[in-house]
Amino acid sequence: MKKFSALVAAAVMGSALTLGSIEIFDLGTGDKETLKIEHIDGTPAISTAYNEDGEAIPLDFTAAAEKTMPAVVHIRSTITNSGAEQRRSEIPEELRDFFGPFFRQDPGRSGPRMGSGSGVLINQDGYIVTNNHVIRDAEDVEVTLNDNRSYKADVIGTDPTTDIAVIKIKESNLPHLSLYNSDKVKVGEWVLAVGNPFNLNSTVTAGIVSAKGRSINILATSNPGDSINNAIESFIQTDAAINPGNSGGALVNLNGDLIGINTAIASPTGSYSGYAFAVPANIVSRVVEDLIAYGAVQRGLLGVQINNINSAFAEENDLEVNAGAYVAGVGRNSAADEVGIREGDVITSVDNMEIRNTAQLIGYVGSKRPGDKVNVTVNRNGSEENFVVTLKNREGNTEIIRNERPEILTALGAELEAVDSETLTELGIKSGVIVKNLYAGKLRSETEIREGFIITKIDGDQVKSPEDVVKKLENRTGGVLIEGRYEGSNRTYYYGMGLD
Repeated sequence: MKKFSALVAAAVMGSALTLGSIEIFDLGTGDKETLKIEHIDGTPAISTAYNEDGEAIPLDFTAAAEKTMPAVVHIRSTITNSGAEQRRSEIPEELRDFFGPFFRQDPGRSGPRMGSGSGVLINQDGYIVTNNHVIRDAEDVEVTLNDNRSYKADVIGTDPTTDIAVIKIKESNLPHLSLYNSDKVKVGEWVLAVGNPFNLNSTVTAGIVSAKGRSINILATSNPGDSINNAIESFIQTDAAINPGNSGGALVNLNGDLIGINTAIASPTGSYSGYAFAVPANIVSRVVEDLIAYGAVQRGLLGVQINNINSAFAEENDLEVNAGAYVAGVGRNSAADEVGIREGDVITSVDNMEIRNTAQLIGYVGSKRPGDKVNVTVNRNGSEENFVVTLKNREGNTEIIRNERPEILTALGAELEAVDSETLTELGIKSGVIVKNLYAGKLRSETEIREGFIITKIDGDQVKSPEDVVKKLENRTGGVLIEGRYEGSNRTYYYGMGLD
């Protein structure tokens, strides 16, 4: 994310949170199933404890710790050097220590490497939230529960723009945490950070919420001007000690409710030095629900480029306010354009929530889906104007975009897309399917296929779409030969693998 420009292209997350459930599609039958994920909107955690005589007593964190620890798991990922080194190269040097041991490679070391992190069970049927960077590029993901039971995990979906991922183990009746309405979290509130790092059973640290709506540019993408790929940062900052290995662990209030997923530390050494950051539960909630229900995160787009404002910027641009989100650009036919929001406006509130910086606006819009309406207040030349904006998706409409994920793609650990005609012409091939992303699965564990590989044939038969790949491989057993190309190379590559 560039210093002076960010697009509100917010990934879909956290609507009004209540105790409830969501419906997901059984991709094998087409029937709907009900998946229960609990949400807590209610009472804030107490800040003072009292005995039976009504006398104030020292704060006791034991109840929250006892509730949280069984739901926090250890995650171990097997990562190839090629995947890890590619991932390292994508992160600026000064930020790599934020992500712990995944990004520190001993000179001369070769072969698969083991990474570790934490995760949080969010329902009794084995759904786990963690950080995308904990499981990204992994060939194999293993989960160890607080009681030392271990399971292989499937990757359900990932969202790099928020650094959130969902994985699942095959078990039931598991302890889990409810997601709290993180909008109600207050600066100064006591919190616990619970992780399961380095194969140590749960570790618990305490601190307070130091700030909300923090943006530290750690998730900035390679194309900051692209509204689809823009990172969404609106972190909860805490001084509870979080170290590498705690990534993906729980940040909870004194009731033991999940208010965030611990994600990053600000440190010159790679170890905790006073600043830690968590993705708020409202953002986590929407990402999780969308990945499970639709296979893709829905993105509610306001369609504006925004800048932060300070006194110097306000003076330079003749603004009447020195806080808010300055509209540096408005996308043509975007949601903002349709209602008359203009370049030079300053967004000062959304749905009566004060907006003082871009991170707050990005975080709030990120809690909405395409089709949701938001009330936007802008300061225009010293006067306030109000707009009711209907958010759009990346296609410019309000429909839900589904990316239903057949079981075979989960087994392969791949996200596939049809190759556009221009690329086909450049490569001199008739058809193909590109491997956009790789997760834990057979393509990583049994082949050397890299992201960007274009599958042209399977067992000698041409493939034109992801659906062709699914039809060719689902219900298949035995060996499979995959043929294809990489962009920029005239060589044809062949990879073999086995299907159970």
